[in-house]
Amino acid sequence: MDQDDSRNLIPPENFAMVAPGIYRGAMPKKKNHYFLEKLGLKSILTLILEEYPVQNQAFLKNNNIQLLQFGVAGNKEPFVDISEEVIENAVLSLLDNRNLPIFIHCNKGKHRTGCLVGCFRKIQNWSFTSIFDEYRRFSAPKSRSLDQQFIELFDSKKIFQKIDIEHLPKFITL
Repeated sequence: MDQDDSRNLIPPENFAMVAPGIYRGAMPKKKNHYFLEKLGLKSILTLILEEYPVQNQAFLKNNNIQLLQFGVAGNKEPFVDISEEVIENAVLSLLDNRNLPIFIHCNKGKHRTGCLVGCFRKIQNWSFTSIFDEYRRFSAPKSRSLDQQFIELFDSKKIFQKIDIEHLPKFITL
């Protein structure tokens, strides 16, 4: 690989399109910035608790991208709960076309990102089989049963009560 990756189109690890204008993946590294720039992002939604890395903050500023930070602890232990309210607010951000195109990430684009995407899939009326298949595809080899339980128990009806219909993306039908 070249010493200067700044103009190579290198997607972040675990990158994929979730829906038109919604992308997912791992924490962007400098080598991914040019690729993300080409997506014409308006927003990046991060699920990390820590302060956003300085080089990524500079990328956001240089490209006029807003940062939406919904810090979620990883669901590794039985006593660590994912905040349903935080995930609700993150899903609502995905359902607001003023934020699109948007890139969602946590550290590795696996578990926390998978939980958010799984909850988003419930809004899209995906079956649990399809939701969990997608979750496991990205989280392998370490799928977490607590994440899948969170997705299953997530109350998507609350989202429908809070959606701003005026700014709903066209690909969502109610």
